[in-house]
Amino acid sequence: MHIPFYFVDVFAETPLTGNPLAIVPHAELLDEVTMGRIAAELNQAESTFIMPATDKSAHWRLRSFTASGYEVFGAGHNSLGAWWWLAESGELKLSDGSNRFIQEIGDTLLPVEVRCEGHQPLSVVLTQSSPQFGGVCEDLPELVGALGLEIDDLSHSLPVQVVSTGAEHLLVPVRNREAVARAHPDAQRLAKVLKAAGGEGCYLYSLDPVLPSSTAHTRFFNPTVGIVEDSATGTAAGPLACLLVSHGIVDDGSTVAIEQGYEMKRPSILHVRVQGKEVELSGRGVIVIDGRLRIE
Repeated sequence: MHIPFYFVDVFAETPLTGNPLAIVPHAELLDEVTMGRIAAELNQAESTFIMPATDKSAHWRLRSFTASGYEVFGAGHNSLGAWWWLAESGELKLSDGSNRFIQEIGDTLLPVEVRCEGHQPLSVVLTQSSPQFGGVCEDLPELVGALGLEIDDLSHSLPVQVVSTGAEHLLVPVRNREAVARAHPDAQRLAKVLKAAGGEGCYLYSLDPVLPSSTAHTRFFNPTVGIVEDSATGTAAGPLACLLVSHGIVDDGSTVAIEQGYEMKRPSILHVRVQGKEVELSGRGVIVIDGRLRIE
């Protein structure tokens, strides 16, 4: 049995930047075990399997797995890359301007907008779940130790807090991007801190970006699902934008540019618009690989 697959660089304008995502289309004949094994073989932070929706109001269903075999949810690069592939591959009926669809991820239905010029996609806009503000991390010395940092590296102007727009991530503010770059997490130790705080991944950030047009400079670590580091994390960028709006760092209704991946030599820019409880994540992608996987 031969299975086609593709790699899409997500949140990227040119190949070999952004966050690479493996795509397996028309995956309805694959069971969950096989999807996990294929994700391990393709060995990306996440692999997304596209299949017909089970809900009649949705257009496509997405299931995403890490290379370690964990299924992950939320609308981030795993979702945006899949819709970019659907748009470029001719699987969607597109017209000039705005094209609206519904995606099924787990038990959640979320809107998707594909913006086009003619029939060519310009950007994909994902609506994430409404923000949920979780607990604040209590053991800051253990957290900074797990990150390989010092307590003085933390910025105390914002809380170390779990926020979710589809996936619960611990947002950790530090003084500057030098501290962001210096982090070298102990995966097992950090996983314990995240579990205690009720978070899945850790989004380390500073309001000291490289680009003048950006608001924050970030890195993402998720040892709870086997991701050492991710170069562009939409499910963490959404929560960060919501936190910044809630504390008046950026205005409600504005679009926040968040940079990530610089330390991995995969620079990415993620755009998030927060309007009240509505959170929109937007970006582009580049299809860089197509191939066929043989399984018996």
